[in-house]
Amino acid sequence: MNNDLVLDIHEKPKSKIAWLFMSLQHVFAMFGATVLVPILTGLPVGVTLVASGIGTLIYIAFTKAKAPVFLGSSFAFIPAIIANTHIVDGVADYSAAYFGLMTVGIVYVVVGLIIQFVGSDWLRKLLPPVVIGPMIIIIGLVLAPVAISNAGLLASIEGEEFDYFTPLVAGFTFSVVVLVSIYGKGLLKIIPFLVAIVSGYLLAIPLGLVNFDSFSDASFFTVPNFKFIGTYSANFSAVLVFAPIAFVTIAEHIGNHTVLGEIIGKDLIKDPGLDKTLFGDGVATFISAAIGGPANTTYGENTGVVAMTKVASVWVTGLAAVFAITLGFLGYVQSFILSIPGGVIGGITIVLYGLIAGNGVKVLVKEKVNFSNMKNLVIAGAMLVIGLGGATIAVNANTELTGMSLAALIGIMLNLILNPGKDEVK
Repeated sequence: MNNDLVLDIHEKPKSKIAWLFMSLQHVFAMFGATVLVPILTGLPVGVTLVASGIGTLIYIAFTKAKAPVFLGSSFAFIPAIIANTHIVDGVADYSAAYFGLMTVGIVYVVVGLIIQFVGSDWLRKLLPPVVIGPMIIIIGLVLAPVAISNAGLLASIEGEEFDYFTPLVAGFTFSVVVLVSIYGKGLLKIIPFLVAIVSGYLLAIPLGLVNFDSFSDASFFTVPNFKFIGTYSANFSAVLVFAPIAFVTIAEHIGNHTVLGEIIGKDLIKDPGLDKTLFGDGVATFISAAIGGPANTTYGENTGVVAMTKVASVWVTGLAAVFAITLGFLGYVQSFILSIPGGVIGGITIVLYGLIAGNGVKVLVKEKVNFSNMKNLVIAGAMLVIGLGGATIAVNANTELTGMSLAALIGIMLNLILNPGKDEVK
């Protein structure tokens, strides 16, 4: 056992009350970020929560309960989901997005199988920091206009009165996120987005920005709006959009497990092994998309809980997963989420997208990528322009490569051409 841990991986809490609160803490940590994905994409909130819980239990099974990981909805695929959502007769059709997300799960499993047979050194070659950093920046910034629009900060149409209330709520929500993140203590510090959403919501009520219509037909218990595999058709155009992004989230997956391993004093890349963790993450994502949810990913928020509490028990994360599934069937929770006004979402996403982009910069700085080397500038610069410029290449009448996926492929190809036989350009 790691002497620094209060509870090691396989230790069950002796007090059921303590067990309950330790698991609820993980739920609070993941809740704000996990529900933010359906808020931004329009995917069913209840399904997202259920998929998160089921995914975590799947991960625990594949890794033989050797890692205290919680799987929540991934932000990396938000732009791809939005771009592959089509409005049919006034109703959002997510068929292409679901098919693309299932492909992501398959990519994870395939990569896991390759690692099982030949090791993981090839991943470093394919995805060096000079490629990963710009890709994360693109994921964060490609939706910046959406955040600004939600915050009410776009120029008003001529003759239309400017709405000052929405930017006010956005600015207040933004401020709460920042202040709680920097100055918050204990539990508050790990749920800044949840605190900000509630605070912004309360301010928006007297300003008349909250629409309570979603509560009119709500009930305490409700069955989530599942969209099961077989009810939507294959869309191979979506595969070309989602598959390249999967390699970026695989890099994130490796990083999260490395950090968690350092916290609990175990090398999770070796035991249970990167192949097993990718199997768990991949199957969880496939199942999530197969029932109408987003992609799953290992959550840094919950890793932070483990780091702060020194509780690494899988029994705790497992019960948190059960709680997440339960929340997915509570109608009033979903109604509240659907009633969150645009100003609150705008304030949250200005921070969120900026943080994602900032993490891309952090990768480049941490790995000491040398931008005095022209090869690095060419790789990163080309990726940023292609990804943020909205570049599109039509493969055929029904299939096209768009901004983010195209940028990832161009980055990988440029690195292999300009940097043959090396892990990264120095």
